[in-house]
Amino acid sequence: MGDQIETAAEAIESDALPRCHEVHADPKSPARMKQGPHPVAEPAQKKSPAQWAYERLIIYIRNFEKQLDARHEVAMGFTGGDAGVLRIEGMGYYDPDIVTFYGSDGSGAKTQLVQHVSQLNVMLRALPIPSEKEPANRIGFRLAADLENNAG
Repeated sequence: MGDQIETAAEAIESDALPRCHEVHADPKSPARMKQGPHPVAEPAQKKSPAQWAYERLIIYIRNFEKQLDARHEVAMGFTGGDAGVLRIEGMGYYDPDIVTFYGSDGSGAKTQLVQHVSQLNVMLRALPIPSEKEPANRIGFRLAADLENNAG
């Protein structure tokens, strides 16, 4: 009942497209990633590890930002060491295997993290906005819009 027969091409394409699966204690958790069309629908085999990591990070950042109120914005906590937190103001990649984050630390000093994809560990954090006079920076939405504009 309701089973659909796929052509060989459809089966191969479906297998090559990215998938995401999560389980949360609260099934209605706003942190839950939503499946559906997004800018990384191109098969992963056509991308460098850097591009693939970059695009998936954008999805996670954007999803994290959707959970924030107007007084908080996304930042990245460093795993290991005492490097602290980087308020994410930009992100990029350098093929084939480097991802970089641009921003500022807690004191406002300009900061950049350059990391090999094999060592990528990112902890997203909510930080209060630096000034109540300015709206929260939503970098994830700008990054996703850039992916959508440059797709294809």
